[in-house]
Amino acid sequence: MTHDMLTAAVAAVRARLGEVRPRIGVVTGSGLGGIADAIARARHVPYGDIPGFPVARVAGHEGRLAVGELGGRTVACLCGRSHLYEGLEMPRLRLPLRTLRGLGCEAVVLVSTVGSINPDIAAGRLMAVRDHINLTGVNPLTGPNAAAVGPRFPSLVDAYDPRLRRVAQRAAARLGLPLAEGVMAHHPGPSFETPAEIRAYRLLGGDVVGMSMAVETVIARHCGLDVLGIAAVTNMGAGMSASGPSHEETLAGAAALKDDVGRLLRATLEDWDHAT
Repeated sequence: MTHDMLTAAVAAVRARLGEVRPRIGVVTGSGLGGIADAIARARHVPYGDIPGFPVARVAGHEGRLAVGELGGRTVACLCGRSHLYEGLEMPRLRLPLRTLRGLGCEAVVLVSTVGSINPDIAAGRLMAVRDHINLTGVNPLTGPNAAAVGPRFPSLVDAYDPRLRRVAQRAAARLGLPLAEGVMAHHPGPSFETPAEIRAYRLLGGDVVGMSMAVETVIARHCGLDVLGIAAVTNMGAGMSASGPSHEETLAGAAALKDDVGRLLRATLEDWDHAT
């Protein structure tokens, strides 16, 4: 991605919304874009109006940027995401998160629907992501490095900020909302995993499996965004229930969890400055 592409994307958003300075970004997963409806005084920009932005094409991903107030913070919410499995060119895949950084965000909350591969984390639960295993065989930073954006060799130690996880845990406790912690295994997709793959991912140390967050975290950390990952567990992995996973099940599970995700997000943002 050229720096000109990033500059054009940021300029297009500001041309529509003025000199907005969101501090925190949010990215929502399948069926969870409605969380942005809770953003007060929200102003919206369709992805198609932002130069270079990939247009969300997967069912359950809306494809708009919403900027406004949530939990007492100015936030910029990417309602819907694109995925590695869609075959996008890497510069376009990296652009949305880098645009959040260009608008002034210091951190991002990545919210993703996932399947559980840990019998102790049932469908219907939320999980704070502690770490990930990238099983795609691809690194989103492959290619020439944009030195103006981030370093050639970024560290991923504590890629998911422990301080922000503690804030989320305190917020969850205040709400009486159980919040597990664990490791995200990133499956390439778009096909769901086989039962053998689920068993292998569990042996590798995964607790849940998804198709977006690890790649996004690498992009976010490279450009200097702190990351809080929240996984909404919509189903059990292949071979762990009577029926195989489906996108329809994912969307139905997301609808059931949307209110809990929204409550946790708002409460976490309210306590954001108390990260220790």
